[in-house]
Amino acid sequence: MQIDIGISTQQREQIAQGLSRLLADSYTLYLKTHNFHWNVTGPMFNTLHTMFEQQYTELALAVDGIAERIRALGVAAPGSYRQFSELTCIAEETGVPDAETMIRQLVEGQEAIVRTARSVFPHADAAHDEPTADLLTQRMQVHEKNAWMLRSMLA
Repeated sequence: MQIDIGISTQQREQIAQGLSRLLADSYTLYLKTHNFHWNVTGPMFNTLHTMFEQQYTELALAVDGIAERIRALGVAAPGSYRQFSELTCIAEETGVPDAETMIRQLVEGQEAIVRTARSVFPHADAAHDEPTADLLTQRMQVHEKNAWMLRSMLA
């Protein structure tokens, strides 16, 4: 059935491409944060273990909302590790770095998601796609706050 929501097919596809990158970045950061939650050690273990759990739980909920927005635009959402690895700008961590390095990598990941969301925003704005703009604004707020909180632990 034809989609007629006031956004052209070309605009919907362009926005969905950006949201697919956001989804890939979010899922990759989810995995990294969950990994660090399991493997963090050191004097800040309890604080970091709890903080990482809060952040990966929020990311787990966020990926669903992002994927559902892609689907509402009439485009298939990526959903495999291969697709995510091709779309994400966040580097995977296969080792177990020390706690400070974990924090630094998570700050970088949080900031990367903000940049990805910000890069999609002009396309949503040009299409008058308020639901996507709202989603992007919410994601930027969450990730900017998370980056600040993580950076504060390094001061």
